[in-house]
Amino acid sequence: MQKQAIFQSRLLPYALVAPQLAIVLLFFYWPALQAVIQSFLLQDAFGLSTSFVWFENYLDLFREPAYFEAILRTFFFSFAIAVSSLSFALLLAVMADKPLRGSMLYRTLLIWPYAVAPPVVGVLWIFMLHPSLGIIARYLRAIGVDWNPLLDGDQAATLIILAAAWKQISYNTFLFFLAGLQSIPRSVLEAAAIDGARPMRRFWTVTFPLLSPTIFFLLVVNIVYAFFDTFGIIDTMTRGGPGKSTETLVYKVYSDGLLGGNLGSSAAQSVILMVMVIVLTGIQFRFVERKVTY
Repeated sequence: MQKQAIFQSRLLPYALVAPQLAIVLLFFYWPALQAVIQSFLLQDAFGLSTSFVWFENYLDLFREPAYFEAILRTFFFSFAIAVSSLSFALLLAVMADKPLRGSMLYRTLLIWPYAVAPPVVGVLWIFMLHPSLGIIARYLRAIGVDWNPLLDGDQAATLIILAAAWKQISYNTFLFFLAGLQSIPRSVLEAAAIDGARPMRRFWTVTFPLLSPTIFFLLVVNIVYAFFDTFGIIDTMTRGGPGKSTETLVYKVYSDGLLGGNLGSSAAQSVILMVMVIVLTGIQFRFVERKVTY
């Protein structure tokens, strides 16, 4: 039997979705349209004159080697953040799904990092890994590790990846992976155990394929998160340094537009970034979704 909602007034359904549509139009489509228009304009440093330059802002970007370096850096950051956060989140979800004493408290604590704002995450990790003040940095120096992310670009990139992945682990673990594990019928796992499958084999042949829709969804969400929502962490911890070694595309939009005053180039970068995320998401739905078991 198929249930269908019946409204007494034809205008009521439109009235119910009108607030959400207004928010989307006001805070997404309107700024996106403004960015597209601004990307074709060239404005002087004082904002007194504006000229229409067609695709000159885009051509200048593609002539800039630093922009291609930022693209490669962004893809590397996104891949590293997505893989590390999903891997640790799945591990924690499997551990939290076991019938342990105090499991409810453990599961509640898993969600806490997600409630922390990205700039606060950056401050927390700076406190722990600052080369002169950080607690963990002292132990690293004690064992002979020359830890200084303020001068070493690779160490700064590692610090950004760790902080961004830690921020996203609780979202992946508690809200999705744990719910996905609990939705798997116990009878299927018990049948695999009766057939003689060991725990690791049961995980890879039964649990993991049944979690593939959740993994695919989280893969898309985590890549979008790594492209956009890591701005607060980067701005708090490294500000794109040292030597622009942690400057991703979203931070370059900010630095060139707000700090550099080049609004046309910043708008062009934001348009390219939006197109890249849309294309990347489409590729995932086109090719990765084929391996998903529903």
